[in-house]
Amino acid sequence: YLLINHFLGELILKDCITDRKTVLQQARAAYERYLKLLDQYDMLSKVDSNLYQRYLSERDDFSLLSTSDPTARRNTKVTRYKQEQELKLKLEYLARVPLALQNDDAASREIYLAEIQLCTHKTFHALDIINQELKIIALMPLASPAPQPEELAQDYRQRNGIPKDDYSDRLDPPISQLLGNSKAGPLLSKDGKPLKPFTLLDSRQRVQDGVFKQDHALPTMTMDEYLEEEKRRGGIIDGGGGQQDRTQPVDEDNLEKADMETMKAREWDEYVEANPKGSGNTLNRG
Repeated sequence: YLLINHFLGELILKDCITDRKTVLQQARAAYERYLKLLDQYDMLSKVDSNLYQRYLSERDDFSLLSTSDPTARRNTKVTRYKQEQELKLKLEYLARVPLALQNDDAASREIYLAEIQLCTHKTFHALDIINQELKIIALMPLASPAPQPEELAQDYRQRNGIPKDDYSDRLDPPISQLLGNSKAGPLLSKDGKPLKPFTLLDSRQRVQDGVFKQDHALPTMTMDEYLEEEKRRGGIIDGGGGQQDRTQPVDEDNLEKADMETMKAREWDEYVEANPKGSGNTLNRG
């Protein structure tokens, strides 16, 4: 039961919902009860007893690294880290003791004392961290309280220029406000002064013609007029493009030309007979 307040302080520090300053103060109170109980039973070691007396004398300014010398601060950190590791190794070793030795009262007492010493070591470290965090919280600006629903509603009416007497729970605004913010309503006042900007049209016939017109754009020229315009702009080429090579018919009266064509046809026939189709494909034959 001696470790209840120590574990209670660790549990309180994990609270992320309550105000942080309140959480730190409650955890520090639990750690102080734990150290006070150990001091009453005279279970603190000589080093821990000196730390506890120093904590009581400088409760709000307590720090494990009280000196400003960097070398001394480093040595203190290294020493406390080695002590914590030794206590953890000792507990692990004692936890692996055979069951026969665990029934021994002396061995059990040594296990409990080692666990209390380790928790005491963690307690002083937690108190140091708590004091540092409390100093940081003290430097933070005070948070403004959350506005009440009545204040939010009043602020909304002030931003929109709504008088307090005209407040209503209706979701839609009144008709007068709708007419005042829209294009509806009279254009001229009783004195003939314009109340809102408006556009003058050329004639009533223009408005009337626009009522029954088609909902799509109508053509502005015929197909012939469109083709003429494209031809004028160079978008149409006469003659079907460039002149293609055409085979001129052979004049039968020109015997010399006819003989040349006949010899050319014979030579082609002889070449085709000497080189049948596929004869040159000698590498890919299966």
